[in-house]
Amino acid sequence: MNSPTSTPSSIVIATRESQLALWQAEHVQAILRDRGHQVELLGMTTKGDQILDRALSKVGGKGLFVKELEVALEEGRAAMAVHSLKDVPMELPEGFELACVMEREDPRDAFVSSRYATLDELPQGAVVGTSSLRRQALLQALRPDLKIEPLRGNVNTRLRKLDEGQYDAIVLAAAGLMRLGMADRIRMKFDPAQMLPAAGQGALGIEVRSERQDIIEALAPLAHMPTWLTVTAERAVSRCMGGSCSMPLAAFGRFEGTTLHMQAAWGDMDGQKSLVRVQASAVVTDFASANALGEALAAQLQAAGAIPATKA
Repeated sequence: MNSPTSTPSSIVIATRESQLALWQAEHVQAILRDRGHQVELLGMTTKGDQILDRALSKVGGKGLFVKELEVALEEGRAAMAVHSLKDVPMELPEGFELACVMEREDPRDAFVSSRYATLDELPQGAVVGTSSLRRQALLQALRPDLKIEPLRGNVNTRLRKLDEGQYDAIVLAAAGLMRLGMADRIRMKFDPAQMLPAAGQGALGIEVRSERQDIIEALAPLAHMPTWLTVTAERAVSRCMGGSCSMPLAAFGRFEGTTLHMQAAWGDMDGQKSLVRVQASAVVTDFASANALGEALAAQLQAAGAIPATKA
């Protein structure tokens, strides 16, 4: 293993083998190679990729997409793992950290349909596919007449199910479609005022072992601090709420100068409470102020009636 202060002679990136995950890993690989590093990929299949017949909220949550990659890091078979940040649990295991968050792609949700151009065009009772509880809660607030059905699988699998007529429309992250060259499948992008994105949506996070200072230094030039501060605040909201894929929770921020404007939304899947939405703004210049804003927004959510998850 490289000493903590040496320049790594060869870097291995652990990645899921889905088309989108490979694009993300290859994107980081190309940037690091351009900077003079020798970089290889270690493709892996995670439990989250294998379990497609049940909602993630029922089988262990987003951590199913990262656990095997973390084992590869711990065993020294890989030096880093590239993740879609919205799939990364809010609390990382001891000894692991996010060493880099890259510049965000479009964070919005995309409306995809073969027959309808917008959500408003969908007929009453139309079937919309998503397994995201966040999207489900927000869609039901916009169109309570719609029938929301589960939708798992990679991007191509989801599009195939749509094209086969199993759904009238599906909702996907715009970033994934754009990265895969499928932007033409997007009929409309939801304004965040309608469909508030998930914490970290559209951003790539790179996870490493905390002891690998050499890798942390190699990744430093790839970091985009405005994105990193924004998603830090978003993830703080989710962390304070106990957020995971088992909670309908959205958190999204936008910078104007040094002021970060944040919005958050929480839905009650039991239907006992209406959708709770709050917003707040503050000057954010470092991780401490980003975390503080996210924590304050979570407190507002709870004061407005949102119920944080209880840890098992």
